Amino acid sequence: MVISRISAVIRAIGFATYKEWAAFRSHMAASLLVGPVLFLVQVFIWQAMYDGRETLNGLTYAQMLSYFGVATLIHYISFDFADWNLQMLVRSGKFVTFALRPLPHWLFALAQKLGHRSLALYVEVLPVMLLFIFVFGVNMKPAAPGAAILSILLSFLMNFLVNYCVGLTAFWLVRAEGVRRVFLLLKDVSAGVFIPLSFFPDILQKILFFLPFQFITYLPTRVYIGHYELAGMELTLGQAVGLQAAAVAVMAALTLALYSAALRRFTGVGV
Repeated sequence: MVISRISAVIRAIGFATYKEWAAFRSHMAASLLVGPVLFLVQVFIWQAMYDGRETLNGLTYAQMLSYFGVATLIHYISFDFADWNLQMLVRSGKFVTFALRPLPHWLFALAQKLGHRSLALYVEVLPVMLLFIFVFGVNMKPAAPGAAILSILLSFLMNFLVNYCVGLTAFWLVRAEGVRRVFLLLKDVSAGVFIPLSFFPDILQKILFFLPFQFITYLPTRVYIGHYELAGMELTLGQAVGLQAAAVAVMAALTLALYSAALRRFTGVGV
């Protein structure tokens, strides 16, 4: 009964968020220009890099284009601003309304993201995917559809959990915006958004292997393509997705612990 009630609440919040953003979907449609333009820049860069070469770090030119095409779609699907929302609520004092509710704010924020990204599937993801296939000629067919879908769903959760933890720093920092911007930049670099992590030096690859960021972009992209390798370790698709699931579980536990600590600090100040 409790699970069914929570599920109903999540669906209601998600649907309300969906309808709210559907009224302003032109904001999301603007990203239809940004993604393809950035991808076109990648095409020019890698054309020059592959001049006279068949492969780079084990990836052909076609696979490299697929990597950035899939990475762009994963970015659209897992896009998250829970960190910004949470910091604004704490800074403005409006978080007190959530502290008094029976539903924890992290679950409310997750339900909002589900509604927001559901709208993005046909406003952003599908148009950009068709553009990549028919205009750029990128191979967007997953090597193993089941593993790819599961990995993208785990990426969705991991990005939310990481960003939410960043937002929780607002309970300890007076001005957390600077920390947020620096962290998000480092997150994108460490996730493989700008360049595949296999291009980094070996020592950095070993460090990045144990950080949560690769599970947001790099690992699901490599699973989608059909081959995962990092820090000299090659994993089957099943092993890679299993590792990602374990990382998400650890990150979820860390998020809940940090959320509890943040609430104790919040109530200790006087709420």
